[in-house]
Amino acid sequence: MSYQVFARKTRPRQFSEVVGQSHVLQALANGLDANRVHHAFLFTGTRGVGKTTIARIFSKALNCEKGVSASPCGECAHCVDIDQGRFVDLIEIDAASRTGVDDIRELIENVQYAPTRGRYKVYLIDEVHMLSNSAFNALLKTLEEPPEHVKFLLATTDPQKIPVTVLSRCLQFSLRRLSSAEIKTHLANVLDADGVQYEAPALNLIARAADGSVRDSLSLLDQALNFGAGKLAEAETRTMLGTVDESRVIELLHAVLAGDANQVFAQVETLQTYGFDWRASLQELATLCQRVAVHQQAPASLPDDTPALESIQALSAQVAAEDIQLFYQVAVAGLRDLDFAPEPRAGFEMAVLRMLAFRPAATVDQPAARPSARPAVGTTEAPASAVTSPAEPAQPKGAELTPSAAKATSTAPTTSASQQPKPSEPAQPEVESVPASVAGQAMPAQSEEVENDIAAPQATAGAVDWAVLVASLPLKAMALELANNTSIISQSTDHLALGISQETAMVCPEGIRQRMIELVQQRLPNVKIELSIVEQGAAAVNETPAAKAAQMEADRHQSAHESIERDPNVQQLVSGFDGVVEEGSIQPRELAE
Repeated sequence: MSYQVFARKTRPRQFSEVVGQSHVLQALANGLDANRVHHAFLFTGTRGVGKTTIARIFSKALNCEKGVSASPCGECAHCVDIDQGRFVDLIEIDAASRTGVDDIRELIENVQYAPTRGRYKVYLIDEVHMLSNSAFNALLKTLEEPPEHVKFLLATTDPQKIPVTVLSRCLQFSLRRLSSAEIKTHLANVLDADGVQYEAPALNLIARAADGSVRDSLSLLDQALNFGAGKLAEAETRTMLGTVDESRVIELLHAVLAGDANQVFAQVETLQTYGFDWRASLQELATLCQRVAVHQQAPASLPDDTPALESIQALSAQVAAEDIQLFYQVAVAGLRDLDFAPEPRAGFEMAVLRMLAFRPAATVDQPAARPSARPAVGTTEAPASAVTSPAEPAQPKGAELTPSAAKATSTAPTTSASQQPKPSEPAQPEVESVPASVAGQAMPAQSEEVENDIAAPQATAGAVDWAVLVASLPLKAMALELANNTSIISQSTDHLALGISQETAMVCPEGIRQRMIELVQQRLPNVKIELSIVEQGAAAVNETPAAKAAQMEADRHQSAHESIERDPNVQQLVSGFDGVVEEGSIQPRELAE
């Protein structure tokens, strides 16, 4: 007998042999057993998930000589002929090659004739979305009211291209992509039944490369066995697939965490030496970040056979949750931009460099118990020129002294008279800051001395100014955005109730919220901190630092608009030259300079 590939040799012949798709199989089996069989079925899903296979088993269940049931015998002449593809009453049509209306007319003319051998005449139309509009229109009436002895089984990978008039006449079953774990288990069963030795990591590689398709996984399995001379080993499979070695990507991520650019580029050069694909390398890096993030939030979610599980566990203990979220986002954005890079390696290098450049300052050796000298993601350091004397104000563009920031400079406690400024001395300079939600900028990092001064009057919750407290906390990335969209609902000497909107809660995970509460608790150790979700439109939502900053920005723009309208020169230009003031060109004075 000639050699058969795994995809054909292991094709399921019973519903019980189909991998996954239990939601489809249960509906079909119940209908067959109860003899409630619709006249038209549509199976949708990506390639290689079992659309045609299920349709053939369904046809066998309808025409089995022992009767209609969800478990055809597989031994009668009808079942054997269907399995071997020679049953005369199962008409398989490839719509990709027979797209015209003439082909459908021929089908319609033959529908009226009774089946030759079987109980039903079954029309299996594969890739039905390839039919022309005229062909669909010709099929509509027959598809809606076919003779009792006719069943239509339609299969497609692109249901969006099928007219809704056709969809409404069919029972639709959407077949899902299979998970890597399901495909791996299926491949292991196939190899065990065939007596082939294999390494489990090699199955992981093939299952991931199959991208949810059982047929693709079996084709790759054939290819890997040929490449490995009948054996399935991890090294040969990785070479065949061009998959990146996880250990290389783990070493690269360690170099990023260490902030060592030289070591990062050494790892990039190693990837180049081994000839790994840059897109695959970036995908592997994103996958590693995703697994680390999952392990941090839900360790039990990762199965025991996850590749490099020990390294993932070590990384999850070393890197902050905000950092790993940032690294994942950078890697995904790098994948999107890779096609626009001058060359693939340059795109990969820039993605890794963004991880180094935008990484928050707190490291694994210095956890976020105190703020770093470097600004957090999305923040800007206050330059030396930002601290000025009253005689020489130097305000950066777009900056404005907010009431909260002004209060921060005025609430510093004095412990002795010697610390008070002398009458002849100029007043202490004020540090100007920009609200975190304005123009994508965040609060400048505070020095340790300023933070201690701010924290002193906040020993109890009764004296908390939330904007001032947020400015002093070592928050980063999403935690900083969460804090700027949080407001105080109520406070007393031993209790602080905070509130966030439903919208904020949806985009900020529980871990980020818990991190913010922990940092606030460190500043207020004797106060009970509670965070709850408030109704949209509640007054507390408008009391957040972000809302106040947005309102101040709107007021400044409104003031600038009114100033332009009152300006006599502008009025003269408008009236004398039919001028028009463009709304988008009006900016507050600080932004226009």
